[in-house]
Amino acid sequence: MQLDNNQLLRFTTAGSVDDGKSTLIGRLLYDSKSIFEDQLEAIENTSKKKGHEGVDLALFTDGLRDEREQGITIDVAYRYFTTPKRKFIIADTPGHIQYTRNMITGASTANAAIILVDARHGVIEQTKRHAFIASLLQIPHIIVCINKMDLVDFKEEVYNDIITQFEEFSSKLLVKDIRFIPISALLGDNVVKRSETMDWYQGAPLLHTLETMHISSDINKVDARFPVQTVLRPQSEAHRDYRGYAGRISSGIFRKGDEVTVLPSGFTSKIKSIDAFDKSLEEAYAPMSVSITLEDDIDISRGDMIVRTKNKPTSSQDVEVMLCWLNNESAKPRTKYTVYHTSNEQMAMIKEVVYKIDINTLARNNEDKELHMNDICKVKLRTTKPLLFDSYRENRITGSLILIDPATNQTVAAGMIV
Repeated sequence: MQLDNNQLLRFTTAGSVDDGKSTLIGRLLYDSKSIFEDQLEAIENTSKKKGHEGVDLALFTDGLRDEREQGITIDVAYRYFTTPKRKFIIADTPGHIQYTRNMITGASTANAAIILVDARHGVIEQTKRHAFIASLLQIPHIIVCINKMDLVDFKEEVYNDIITQFEEFSSKLLVKDIRFIPISALLGDNVVKRSETMDWYQGAPLLHTLETMHISSDINKVDARFPVQTVLRPQSEAHRDYRGYAGRISSGIFRKGDEVTVLPSGFTSKIKSIDAFDKSLEEAYAPMSVSITLEDDIDISRGDMIVRTKNKPTSSQDVEVMLCWLNNESAKPRTKYTVYHTSNEQMAMIKEVVYKIDINTLARNNEDKELHMNDICKVKLRTTKPLLFDSYRENRITGSLILIDPATNQTVAAGMIV
């Protein structure tokens, strides 16, 4: 299969403390030769000073840990690397329970999640928590890396037992694609190179899995949604009468000549042109950033949405949302928050907390209505004007929103529309 090197795959890593997440990321970067020579030299020198025989791979991510210990808040660290087949962004999120919100931040745009399991301990509470969050965020692909196989003598039965444990739990989750890989991040088995010790494993190593994973079908191509970010009126000699509506296509495909409806006004028109930089396109699709012109002169502004006439999103002021509370301060009843949804901005209020989820047992708590940091709950929001949305399951862009405290300008919650 021929893959486009321009295709970008975002993945997040999750695991308990000391599951070997830092070593795995270090191994991926080291074995795929994605580390600058001066950086490698510095880490080799530090490893020698610490008395290590080889390179301490965890040092590639230790800068982050040091900063956390000094009390410097880092939500998510992003690392970039490229292979001949694909470009990658790693969202490295901390493993502690109190950093649930960080995982939600890092995983919200991910195509895949790597969940690390220590082969000696199997599936633990934290594994279930991370799998549940990945499922809640509708991450299409989960790769369960069963690490430290070298510490259990590379036994196939340990690997199979952990698969059984994980599948028993994940059968309750909405995840389309779960894969299992036995690895030793420390020794490099099945990370970039195939393991000679675990010849009983017939699957691909981790990097090959990431390089060949089919992600283009993860984008919703059916529901055409174009939130308008700004109106372009250059009024130059060459573009005297040009009026373009610029933004990023959230989902679907738009073609020249398509009949479209502008929401919330409901006016209809046809697409006159689709422009990107210095050229005109016959069609454009998610996630392209383009400027669309229409055959009719309609009053359109930021926050409006251009959609296909026969395929419209839901429009409502009452929205049910799965919310993760991100703020140190608890939610205050009847408080007004600014809601950001696509390019739209307005005020909203939490009308009701329907239930909270115990993230360890997945049980619903209908009694406790207090929202504290890292709580995940289902709430009813009331907005000042109708939102134009799809459910998060159908569309991760038009189905997500954030709440901002207008007094402090802090992001207090991230939400997925049910």
